[in-house]
Amino acid sequence: MATGRTHRPATRSRGIPEATVARLPLYLRALTALSERSVPTVSSEELAAAAGVNSAKLRKDFSYLGSYGTRGVGYDVEYLVYQISRELGLTQDWPVVIVGIGNLGAALANYGGFASRGFRVAALIDADPAMAGKPVAGIPVRHTDDLEKIIKDNGVSIGVIATPAGAAQQVCDRLVAAGVTSILNFAPTVLSVPDGVDVRKVDLSIELQILAFHEQRKAGEETAAGDGALPAATPRATSADQGPDGDVPAVMPA
Repeated sequence: MATGRTHRPATRSRGIPEATVARLPLYLRALTALSERSVPTVSSEELAAAAGVNSAKLRKDFSYLGSYGTRGVGYDVEYLVYQISRELGLTQDWPVVIVGIGNLGAALANYGGFASRGFRVAALIDADPAMAGKPVAGIPVRHTDDLEKIIKDNGVSIGVIATPAGAAQQVCDRLVAAGVTSILNFAPTVLSVPDGVDVRKVDLSIELQILAFHEQRKAGEETAAGDGALPAATPRATSADQGPDGDVPAVMPA
């Protein structure tokens, strides 16, 4: 089986938009569920509903893969599973290191979905000497002193950072210097990386804050409706609210 160091997915070279790439895992999850139920074909409407997108967007996304389905029949489920898996690089082995084995890091190490999707946890790394050698999810924790050697020996190109915010940038710098080119960041901070390094950020507190915003808005609308009043108009952004290019900043920070 090929390793994650010898091949990069072809999505960029083929000009697939990043928004489409972000939806491919949603399609794959829905298709995998259909495959497990031995469903041979699926219409664009059915698959779009299962993935939570509209069917026109799905058909556009699949056109980038060269998959157009068959009129009156739909899409072949098994072929689409293979096609999307190949496009995402999931038909090969991707060794991954997780740095920071606290509660979150340990939970990630115990997550069974990595292996089934082509990701092999090659090592667990932590700065606490007391953690060294302790098994987590059947894998002995290694000390951060061994980080560079671990990455080289295992051909790692993907790193997961689950450290406290204050340690994340230093860990990131070491990962990149050792050859890691893709990072999944769970630390509540923004990482600075050089060109050629991809970072995906997962911040659960931000997601909860966004949900709180929507809950507050719904509660306000219900109160206004109960009082027979119209919801208050959204105030117009002033120059003080705008960014340097005149854009209103997004709710979620970059």
